[in-house]
Amino acid sequence: MDGMMRSARPGRRGPGVGLFLRRWARNPLQMGSVVPSSPALGRRIARLSRWDGDTTVVELGAGTGAVSRALLAAGLPPERLVVVEIVPEMAAHLRDSLPGVHVVTGDAFDLPRLLPTGLRIGTVICGIPMVLLPLERQRRFVAAVEAVAPGSGFLLYSYCVTSPLPWKQLGLHARREAWTPLNLPPASVWRYRIA
Repeated sequence: MDGMMRSARPGRRGPGVGLFLRRWARNPLQMGSVVPSSPALGRRIARLSRWDGDTTVVELGAGTGAVSRALLAAGLPPERLVVVEIVPEMAAHLRDSLPGVHVVTGDAFDLPRLLPTGLRIGTVICGIPMVLLPLERQRRFVAAVEAVAPGSGFLLYSYCVTSPLPWKQLGLHARREAWTPLNLPPASVWRYRIA
């Protein structure tokens, strides 16, 4: 796999709340929320994810790993989870706290370059605050996901009441699959597919 992609190693464990808050204070627009995702949201996302056969789940913008831990708790083998995190400090935390998970330090908009060719992807999960990005960046993201997981679409969790993406303008089908009032703030999980 890519040189920036390494399996997590055993080490310190924990949710990394302090790390999350420091990253939020430095760059709040890069973070999707002022607090890490809740276990309730993670469980909802895990239930909506597929990893049948030999497919892999790819999580983009994993932060401190709350959703990653929920996927592992739901039975996803660690070697079938690939986490992409742009912030090196957070990627290092994920490597330390998620043994066996493949952690990639890089930009999710560069997926075709970051992920190995031939990787069979069951679900792509996005925790990036896409609603804050201009339409052209959103288009680039959709194209990146489509390049590595053709026809599969992606799950996007968001704190917006309505769709965080202008799905018609992006040529997508959109469906809100879940709403989690127990998250702070309450979150929705949207599934998007190429129309």
